[in-house]
Amino acid sequence: MVKPLSELLSELSVHAKKAEDDVAAARKETHDKVAARRDQLRAETAQSVEKLQQEVKSAGGAVSASIAALKAKVSADAESLKANVSQWKKELDATVASNRADELEWEAGVAIDYAISAVEQAKMAAIDAVIARLDAVAAKA
Repeated sequence: MVKPLSELLSELSVHAKKAEDDVAAARKETHDKVAARRDQLRAETAQSVEKLQQEVKSAGGAVSASIAALKAKVSADAESLKANVSQWKKELDATVASNRADELEWEAGVAIDYAISAVEQAKMAAIDAVIARLDAVAAKA
């Protein structure tokens, strides 16, 4: 069953805050500690990406194609939704509307999972940057 969107957004917020805290802590650590942190983050990031891949695989081909095009179609979908909301209210019965809502909630959930994965990857990039800066400082010494 799909998690409620509010729960997924809360999870995204927790991941973003953890990324911020991890990078701040890394700036105060030694090179070896930051490198160890980076290794741990690689494993966590790989798990996050694997989770997202499993969710996409479990959804089947039609949804997978939708996810692949998600970034490109977000703007178009928003405009389309605005234009079609009143028409949908007139034409859709309760069952069709519920199915559409389920589909859109699932897509939103996958998009949030994608964002979590992106935050984890950004955290990894930031940690790599900290290590590179520490290496540069050490090279000057």
